[in-house]
Amino acid sequence: MEINVKKYFLVEIDKDQKRKESSLTPDLRINGEHLKTLDINDACWYLGYWGMGNGDMSATIEVVREKARMARDLIKTNPLTQDLSAELFAQKGIGAFRFSAALIKWSQSELEGLQKIWVQAYKTPP
Repeated sequence: MEINVKKYFLVEIDKDQKRKESSLTPDLRINGEHLKTLDINDACWYLGYWGMGNGDMSATIEVVREKARMARDLIKTNPLTQDLSAELFAQKGIGAFRFSAALIKWSQSELEGLQKIWVQAYKTPP
């Protein structure tokens, strides 16, 4: 199997900062090319979620919020019926949340902010 090492990164997932500082990152090579190591504070897409190597999944929360905003703005500019607008928003705006809801810890204020976007979308006139 051919692997493009420019698209893939080594991600060390470990919440223990002391152990992380004391251990060396392995020098991983694929077909002789060095695989870059992603910084622990950079978000990456892994198994369907945006997260960081330290276990911080707040990047997923921001992606879900942004997708909801984009879906809300999309139905504002499209001449769809109210039923089609609601269906489109449910697929694009709520679908992203549904996928992440079981594994990502959302705070009450984050959920309330997301709900505001959803209410704005459903109040959008046809």
